[in-house]
Amino acid sequence: MTETSLPRRRHGQQFAPGSRLLRVAALVIGGLLALPVITIIYLAATPAENIWPHLVATVLPGYIWQTALLLAGVGAITFVVGTAVAWLVTACSFPLRRVFQWASLMPMAMPGYIVAYTYVDLLSYAGPVQTSLRGLFGWKTPADYWFPEIRSMGGAIVVLSMVLYPYVFLTARASFIRQPGMQMEVARALGQTAWGAFRRVALPLARPAIAVGVSLALMECVNDIGAAGFFGVRTLTLGIYTTWLSQGNLGGAAQIAAVMLVFVFALLWIERAARRQRSFVMPTRRPRAADRVRLRGVRGWIAFAVCLIPIIIGFIVPALTLVNFALHHLDQAVSASFFKAASHSLVLATTAAAIAVCLGLILGYSNRMAPGGLTRKVIRLASMGYAIPGTVLGIGVLIPLAAFDNAIDTLMRDRFGISTGLLLSGSIAAITFAYVARFLAVSFGAVESGLEKVTPNLTAAARTLGRGPIATFFEIHVPLLRPALVTAALLVFVDCMKELPATLILRPFDFETLATTVFMLASLDQLEESALPALTIVAVGFIPVIMLSRTLRDPRIMTAMRAGP
Repeated sequence: MTETSLPRRRHGQQFAPGSRLLRVAALVIGGLLALPVITIIYLAATPAENIWPHLVATVLPGYIWQTALLLAGVGAITFVVGTAVAWLVTACSFPLRRVFQWASLMPMAMPGYIVAYTYVDLLSYAGPVQTSLRGLFGWKTPADYWFPEIRSMGGAIVVLSMVLYPYVFLTARASFIRQPGMQMEVARALGQTAWGAFRRVALPLARPAIAVGVSLALMECVNDIGAAGFFGVRTLTLGIYTTWLSQGNLGGAAQIAAVMLVFVFALLWIERAARRQRSFVMPTRRPRAADRVRLRGVRGWIAFAVCLIPIIIGFIVPALTLVNFALHHLDQAVSASFFKAASHSLVLATTAAAIAVCLGLILGYSNRMAPGGLTRKVIRLASMGYAIPGTVLGIGVLIPLAAFDNAIDTLMRDRFGISTGLLLSGSIAAITFAYVARFLAVSFGAVESGLEKVTPNLTAAARTLGRGPIATFFEIHVPLLRPALVTAALLVFVDCMKELPATLILRPFDFETLATTVFMLASLDQLEESALPALTIVAVGFIPVIMLSRTLRDPRIMTAMRAGP
């Protein structure tokens, strides 16, 4: 029996006041966090200056095509690399397999825009790689040799794929771990080779989990603005940024954002559909793993290379480049501006994490104690922010806050002759709201996972002692949820430290965070000066990597901690 299966007629009257309060709280939170998306749809439908025909005739088709091409390329490569590495470290035995179990997560610590900056610096015409080749072979001009253009769609696809493939690795490996070894043994007994058993048995069973991982990687890809812009790929995200801030047309930016929501909702549909099919994997609590296939000789070293190359591209090369830059420019990097940006990031991330954890607690407990169709729909709506790109959220947050500020200013002028100016717009409150709206799903997912481990018997005992839902919440659930709350706070904190698009749009004047500092310096070709703040972001990014690597040691895991609700 679960908590939600308790008969309502028996307990409804006793806990009706508390249940009603939880439902109202969930509705209010859901309405506030859904406001940015509603605002975007309204602005796109009723712009002050309708430039939709101009967008369709000029830039929009290019934005859509390049976004679709980028997503298709990243989706294909993350699927192949993430699934292959997950299968090799789970089902095969080869040199350093145990190291790759956790090292394959290391690229997650690298934000895509930081990796993009390092590779453009390394592989451009004036970079050290091409300069060394020209010196070695005596080449004088670009006409003397061919070298792949890093500032291209292909460069963006490869670099972003090497950063995002751990999402697929996580979900695929979790699914492979849960598959009973007996299935593979039966397939081998029927004459299937190791490759045939993987292709005909293991891969179809893991298909829903892999689809979740790919959709999560693509959601991160569509949110990217720094890497795509640096590679010269004109995506919808970059189009929103330039249309609003460069051209000053908010209605046009909202219309492009509405088109991007189509991509987002498609990815959400894929993810939800895949999650509904997770029962396709046999739900065995402690499955006996099949004997690992020993890869000897050349096959073992090929498996070693398949696992190592993505780590080299996605983490080792960028990390060593940044360390080298930081050491050579440490005196210039360690400055008052660096500490100021670090303090801004710390305050914003800490505040947003605290608020997100509190709201995640309310939503999680509402879903447990006051279940119902409306509550579940509101919670799903409130948790949708993790799929909404930061540029879209930026516009959706700023407009309602500006309207609120203008209303308050008008009221104070009319009543007291005092101008209040902008209270929330262009403030850290706006950035914090955007962070909470985007990353609440991470907090809610961790809280919900913790609530599932709290036995319903404790709640039933509290009920018999006369405790209502609110008292039970503070006296029983909150103390037991402390590990989950710490996990949720850390994950939200790290995501906020790395968030770039929403911060760029909503930050106050002359207000820099670590992410915006890296973006601005790299945009000015001052990558050496941006190395220290970039390394700081990477160091913070190791927190979820360590947590996830420990989680994967548990064979009962079904989905990654970052998979959301």
